[in-house]
Amino acid sequence: MGKTIAVINQKGGVGKTTTAVNVGTYLAEIGRTVLVVDFDPQGNATSGLGLDKNDLGTSAYEVLLDPAILVDAIHETRTPNLFLLPANSSLAAAEVELVNSPMREFRLKQSLQLAHYDYIIIDCPPALGLLTINTLAAANYAIIPVQAEYYALEGLGQLLSVIQRVRETVNPDLELLGIILTMYDKRISLADQVMTELKKHFKDKLFQTVIPRNVRLAEAPGFGLSIFDHDKWSKGARAYKQLAKEIESYVRKTD
Repeated sequence: MGKTIAVINQKGGVGKTTTAVNVGTYLAEIGRTVLVVDFDPQGNATSGLGLDKNDLGTSAYEVLLDPAILVDAIHETRTPNLFLLPANSSLAAAEVELVNSPMREFRLKQSLQLAHYDYIIIDCPPALGLLTINTLAAANYAIIPVQAEYYALEGLGQLLSVIQRVRETVNPDLELLGIILTMYDKRISLADQVMTELKKHFKDKLFQTVIPRNVRLAEAPGFGLSIFDHDKWSKGARAYKQLAKEIESYVRKTD
């Protein structure tokens, strides 16, 4: 049975989209069927996988309003086995339109019941509103990317509290798969301090893989490419390859 993973942090610019796109791409390259769900109105996963977010037709917005049309909204990508449910700024309107709807927290889950993939990876918006609650209600696991910077731990407690509340109310099967340290630069002492704090507080919930600050990794979305298509020999590609292996190893153990 397929697994759904929400990549989540209410802070922007921490590597959510980069993680969703590149983990999804590597899993597809080793033969898993993968659906990346862009659930961020900024549509960065959409453009990062080579689609024009301003010319989508059916997108995540329409699917959220009518779960039955999921199949019509899914796009193939340049990577075999990797598919995309795209999004753009219209998705932001869904929070307002669904606010009084019954079962509004489960709209995405209803849609994804029609999706049959080994992995569904959801790129969450940088906020803790209805869209994010929909992703957590639909997910088996949550992954939290945390940037190696001064404010890295700020808000992490709030996010963990939200995950716990979702477990207690709408999705008792939701599990924190782990926290991934991103944009790590070993030359900066602060980065090591952040890592030390994460190890102290989260122990076995901190991924062993660390994502480095890497120019090639930052360039790739501008070309609509994953890091594996942009520069598969880069430090960023090697790190995401290792992270994807670590994720799959854990998921297989708990399956």
